[in-house]
Amino acid sequence: MIVAIRDGLAAAGFPTLTFNYPYTESGRRAPDSPKRLLSCHRAAAEWFRTEVSPLMVMAGRSMGGRIASLLAAEGEACEGLILFSYPLHPAGRPEKLRKDHLTDIPVPVLSIVGTRDALATAEQYDRWVRPLPNVTTFDSEDADHAMRVRKASGRTNEHVLEEMIEVAAGWLHRLL
Repeated sequence: MIVAIRDGLAAAGFPTLTFNYPYTESGRRAPDSPKRLLSCHRAAAEWFRTEVSPLMVMAGRSMGGRIASLLAAEGEACEGLILFSYPLHPAGRPEKLRKDHLTDIPVPVLSIVGTRDALATAEQYDRWVRPLPNVTTFDSEDADHAMRVRKASGRTNEHVLEEMIEVAAGWLHRLL
């Protein structure tokens, strides 16, 4: 999905970069330590700013968005942040919220969230994320954490993907 989003944003005229975390490259399922994930994401951001453009919006889906948001909260230079399916809590642990750093993000944020996302329920999202003044939220109707929709919704997964690209590109055009 993130590659399709990258390609869609590139087609809309935005320079883009995707990368894999070390654990993905080595074929492991278990993520690297947060320190290693942050280091990898930071290196990719620095490379982009140096080699592609000093203007940069960090983005990520699920854990990648969480890592990007932590970097933004730490002051990593960027003009904005796009979060696709931000995991407000770990699977099966709704009491362990990952929200405290969100108030420290100094840049505009676009958050695209599925209305059926089990890792960011509407109640939790509405309480902890939606009210933040720098966050613009787009609710993808009937989408789950993987941004998949049910047949009964009348929508297709392809439509959801196109919608995410369109929303992100529109937001980027207004931001940059």
